[in-house]
Amino acid sequence: MTVVDETPSGPADARGRVAELHALREEARRGPSDRATEAQRAKGKLTARERIELLLDEGSFKEVEQLRRHRATGFGLEAKRPYTDGVITGWGTVEGRTVFVYAHDFRIFGGALGEAHATKIHKIMDMAISAGAPLVSLNDGAGARIQEGVSALAGYGGIFQRNTRASGVIPQISVMLGPCAGGAAYSPALTDFVFMVRETSQMFITGPDVVKAVTGEEITQNGLGGADVHAETSGVAHFAYDDEETCIAEVRYLLSMLPQNNRENPPTVVSEDPADRRSEVLLDLVPADGNRPYDMHKVIEELVDDGDYLEIHERWARNIICALARIDGQVVGIVANQPQSLAGVLDIEASEKAARFVQMCDAFNIPIVTLLDVPGFLPGVDQEHGGIIRHGAKLLYAYCNATVPRISLILRKAYGGAYIVMDSQSIGADLTYAWPTNEIAVMGAEGAANVIFRKQIAEAEDSEAMRTRMVKEYKAELMHPYYAAERGLVDDVIDPVETREVLASALAMLRTKHADLPSRKHGNPPQ
Repeated sequence: MTVVDETPSGPADARGRVAELHALREEARRGPSDRATEAQRAKGKLTARERIELLLDEGSFKEVEQLRRHRATGFGLEAKRPYTDGVITGWGTVEGRTVFVYAHDFRIFGGALGEAHATKIHKIMDMAISAGAPLVSLNDGAGARIQEGVSALAGYGGIFQRNTRASGVIPQISVMLGPCAGGAAYSPALTDFVFMVRETSQMFITGPDVVKAVTGEEITQNGLGGADVHAETSGVAHFAYDDEETCIAEVRYLLSMLPQNNRENPPTVVSEDPADRRSEVLLDLVPADGNRPYDMHKVIEELVDDGDYLEIHERWARNIICALARIDGQVVGIVANQPQSLAGVLDIEASEKAARFVQMCDAFNIPIVTLLDVPGFLPGVDQEHGGIIRHGAKLLYAYCNATVPRISLILRKAYGGAYIVMDSQSIGADLTYAWPTNEIAVMGAEGAANVIFRKQIAEAEDSEAMRTRMVKEYKAELMHPYYAAERGLVDDVIDPVETREVLASALAMLRTKHADLPSRKHGNPPQ
């Protein structure tokens, strides 16, 4: 079948050619039609170019292959060859630093990926890797362009391969602003961060119609793969917002906390919050009684610059907190148990969440501060059958493998294997501090006494009185606040009000830390 070339032949003189160029560019910028734009807005969605304008500094966007068109034939494609082929690619700046971007234009072929469309994405990904700058994808596409068959599938393969090659080299951020189905969902899953917008964005491998046909279950698109589902249940989405403007503003904020690539450190700023600021409120925030809950968020607010931090996976695995913040102007990653949720225990999801966060911090030279108040791993048949051993080992592996500065602080409980896994000194923490309220032990005093003194308790006339006495004895011998410090497992027991100053000083000292891993192709982490 013959391809119809709709490109105008144009005038012969230079001025006429330039005028023709500007007309073509305007056509490409305008998009397919006003009707298509109105349909996009009716769904509560911005256009691809409006999204790019929100993401990048004003006037900084430089487009690549704006006039690219597909060469496919059949099924009427040869008569429909819009410029950009449904994806806008290029680079610009965010707060003055280079960022590469591609944005699906749903108004053209529903943002579906064809060969030319994929080639444009491949090129901008290669440019981002070569330039050593972050890549942001603004996703609003209907998957593979069915009319182009296997060529479209091969295009996805090229994206996945580049996602993997860029992993740990440059920050990759996926912003979901529309539907993402089938194989298209794997590219966001390969990136460092996934943002979603409620009601308008969805991600799933098989849609509601297929689910109903195969299993008989009826479910909506949002119920199957909406923003709240992935932010709270599956853990696929790191962030979920109510509107595109807020979502993209938060992408800009995240980029301000990340380095350009794995060879640079995150940007530092001059902080007006004194590094030696004392926090008297910490003495009251954390109860000495290990059974009383409190909100670890409030502790973090006291320690970081201006109380400002960006929580990752805020609504998934809430028993552990992962956040990016600054201490004395330096970006840090914070991993902290949350006593308000499941008493702060480690379970399968918490281990997964923290392990990925630690790996991300290590890849991009972000120091890690770990705040411990952990009673252990969550017991139960479901956890054991679900593989808590291998999932917990992921967090252990991530910490052991990390070469960035690592500081751990034990606020209260630190029991058993969970204590070791949460960046104890024995697995390589550079500095370990503890508050006077710390309790580091194999297990809680009550459980330990029941095991060690089982016979004495059973034989005593008053077993409860004997148990109380043995618990007190165990605490006095093995769980007093200075037991670990006396054995060199804690570098110092500090006054809680001085915690910010201690952390800032330690981070400043560790800023030039250099550590080499053994020569190897790559490790084989637990799965």
